[in-house]
Amino acid sequence: MNTTTSPAGTDSVYSQYALPTSSKPATTGSMGQADFLRLMTEQLKNQDPLNPLKGAEFLGQLAQFSTVQGIENMQQAMNAMATVMENDQSLRAAALVGHQALVDVDQVQLERGNGASGEIVATHPGPVQLEIVDASGVVVQRLQLTASAAGAVKFEWDGKGADGTEAPAGRYTFRATSGTGQDTQALAVRLSARIDSVSIEPQGLVLNLAGLGGYPLSSVRRVG
Repeated sequence: MNTTTSPAGTDSVYSQYALPTSSKPATTGSMGQADFLRLMTEQLKNQDPLNPLKGAEFLGQLAQFSTVQGIENMQQAMNAMATVMENDQSLRAAALVGHQALVDVDQVQLERGNGASGEIVATHPGPVQLEIVDASGVVVQRLQLTASAAGAVKFEWDGKGADGTEAPAGRYTFRATSGTGQDTQALAVRLSARIDSVSIEPQGLVLNLAGLGGYPLSSVRRVG
């Protein structure tokens, strides 16, 4: 009696054998656990009696499949956890709307007569000068402040020029310095603005600040 056998060898079961024609057609393009077990059954049924698949090889193939499946399940779990964390962060950020945020920026778009507040980062104690400059480069106001130590020096501008009149609408730049003459040193300025809304962007959460525009949550120094 002639016996038809498949080629001997220990090559991958994926390339040697095909699923039975009665098997359910694949819909996802990937092999599931049930498909893998049916394929292993076909391999055992059609293996060469003179060179059967060794138990160690069979267990090795099962272990390999289980490892791949475990990694896929872990990836799905991590993706689900990341989605939950992102949603939670979005809900928390939405509660910030209406609060004031302090960011590292020295320019702001203001309406007529509207002032601005923020802080200057002093490098040492002593006098600090703040100039408010309009879009044409004209200094509309100068404020004299004093830093008691290195660190933040708060300031507030009432939106009026040196002559006491309301400054027109426009974009204003805040320039801070310490020292005089050759010892003059430029200092960093941070402005405070109201959080109007929160946007969810590909790079993360973005706070939309009045007069300043959108800034990522990571760039906010303080919320009050």
